[in-house]
Amino acid sequence: MKKMAMNKLRLIETDSFPFEFISQLAERESWRKEVHRPIYYLHKWWAKRLGSVFRGILLGCTLPEDSDFKSEFYRTHSFSDLTILDPFMGSGTTIGEAHKLGFAALGRDINPVAVDSVRVALGPMDREKIEAAFAQLSQSVGEKIRGLYQSTDSKGRKCDILYYFWVMNVSCSQCNHSINLFPSWIIARNAYPKRKPGVQVLCPSCGAIFPGIHGKKNEICPSCKYNFSSHDGTVSGAKATCNNCTHTFKILDGINPSKRPEFRLYGKLILNQEGEKEYLPAIPSDHAAYKRCSEQLKNEVAKGAIKLPTLTLEKGYNTRQAMNYGFRAWRDFFNDRQLLSLGWLHAGISAIPEESTRDVLLILFSSVLEFNNLFASYKGEGTGAVRHMFAHHILKPERTPIEANLWGTTKSSGSFSNLFRSRLLRAAEYRNAPTELNAKNGDKARLASSPFTGKVEPLWPSKGAISPRAIYLSCGDSAAIDLPGRSVDLIVTDPPFFDNVHYSELADFFYAWQQLTSKDDSKKALTTRSISEVQDSDSEGFAKKLKGVFLECSRVLKDNGLLVFTYHHSREEGWGALIKAILGAGFIVINSHPVKSEMSVAVPKSQAKEPIQLDIILVCRKASSCTDWGKLSYGEASDRARAKIKRMHQAGFRLSKNDLKIISHGELLTTLKYANGVEQDDEDIASFVNAKLLFFTT
Repeated sequence: MKKMAMNKLRLIETDSFPFEFISQLAERESWRKEVHRPIYYLHKWWAKRLGSVFRGILLGCTLPEDSDFKSEFYRTHSFSDLTILDPFMGSGTTIGEAHKLGFAALGRDINPVAVDSVRVALGPMDREKIEAAFAQLSQSVGEKIRGLYQSTDSKGRKCDILYYFWVMNVSCSQCNHSINLFPSWIIARNAYPKRKPGVQVLCPSCGAIFPGIHGKKNEICPSCKYNFSSHDGTVSGAKATCNNCTHTFKILDGINPSKRPEFRLYGKLILNQEGEKEYLPAIPSDHAAYKRCSEQLKNEVAKGAIKLPTLTLEKGYNTRQAMNYGFRAWRDFFNDRQLLSLGWLHAGISAIPEESTRDVLLILFSSVLEFNNLFASYKGEGTGAVRHMFAHHILKPERTPIEANLWGTTKSSGSFSNLFRSRLLRAAEYRNAPTELNAKNGDKARLASSPFTGKVEPLWPSKGAISPRAIYLSCGDSAAIDLPGRSVDLIVTDPPFFDNVHYSELADFFYAWQQLTSKDDSKKALTTRSISEVQDSDSEGFAKKLKGVFLECSRVLKDNGLLVFTYHHSREEGWGALIKAILGAGFIVINSHPVKSEMSVAVPKSQAKEPIQLDIILVCRKASSCTDWGKLSYGEASDRARAKIKRMHQAGFRLSKNDLKIISHGELLTTLKYANGVEQDDEDIASFVNAKLLFFTT
């Protein structure tokens, strides 16, 4: 492809940018993100954005305004003369999509967990060597782990365990009786109860597990004839009722905050010799097997055969709830059988001599952690059985956790062997033949990019010598990027937003294990937290930190370059802070475009009354290069907002009140300019913002 004239008006700067077409692609991708873009799902990261959206943004930043975007979207491109930077790299979506389009891509993030996962996902990946290493692990470590997940079926025959079921215990604050914290006595149901109404019920009297029917409240246990309400457990919200003295009390009053609660093994789901699943109560041999695991764990650690995390939790918004329940160290998040299995697996992978293969399998090991811990729960039949620990974006203690077979079976969920096939091998295949979705269901994905090179440069280009289509990654504060001034053509990113979800507090869960094999002293810290992390529950603090990064972006960005990023927020403080950061760093917003973001049924969204299903793409230029750029009136901005809302409606999208609100906010930002090239002070900006946001919300 010939060089693109970056000083001309680009498609994304105009209202011709086809955000509704991109949103249709994003809608399809959002339902099976890990299938359609597996390269970004080798490891957990938060607020991942959709690859279709960022491919669209990158093309919009380079194609001229009169381009046939839909045709260009499916072409193989090579923008080898252009350099792109993402200062909030996260899961690496921008970097991967830029690499597919032929850019030289520079990614930076302050969190080492994010950087390491992207480095592995985009780095060397020899499928033959990976499969050979996995086969060796299966014959050695895998056999040992599988031996820990065996029991007997209803006929007394040897069988494989799919899942063990546990329940948290607390002591009654009045009589000190031990109480099992069950919200109800229904322990399993189908995801589609109208089609498959069968449930599994636990008898609170004798512990038998028997089948029931969805919606039926009163049950009679077939084993002991006990009559009870299956819907009424011992827990309601934050309170428990003692089944010994009937006293109701706050659960936290029964918790010792200095010690993790006890858990009781009460049931199991097994795979019998006919390949059928059976729900059964735990029997004495199951308890004895677990006790042997505890004893073996002590011996293995004592002789140094396995290593376990030593890091403790630090107080924070996202760790406070777990610490209140007595979870003080990251190893507390696992039971003894999980620790023994994970210790064996970690040691086996760490012994692999070939570095790139070892790194890939260690990242997969880290990914397995979120499905195999005491914060994971059972989703039931008809869907992936294990609900991972970050389903709610917080460290929420689980009162009825599930323990999955860590190595896995053909019918397991969340295990090492299952994720090896569904994540790692799928990612390797995608890297060799990257595809793009069609907007219509049923249409096949198209090959539209050259294969990934599988190479990440070992050194950050601090002196500015950047190779075509190279990938450079760096861990550090993006308010001080070690790059020459005016060396980057485009900055495309998805910054954190003013919020209470601090990624580093959650990432420490993985970091506690990852640092066990690190030879880098910088990764021996007690936490991944940093005072420079651009996430803050205080809007002023957030605005200051984001402004610092945007100032650095202005320094390294060429004068004719674009800063483009996605954003949304339901609170006015979030938008006010964003405006201060943009204007304070010397940028102005040229245009904004709504685009589909996360899947509508994601847990945090499904719990919101007016969920935000859109992001706003904000297109910015340096104010110093736009002295003749026409300023929009508020009436023009309002008209443009209505036009874009209409386009989304015509494309088939149903928008919430908050969706309409953020589209209007995005257009409002295009009315904010410097006054004669001189930045307004913060007080003027704040009062101006509050007045104009009020205009759009009435």
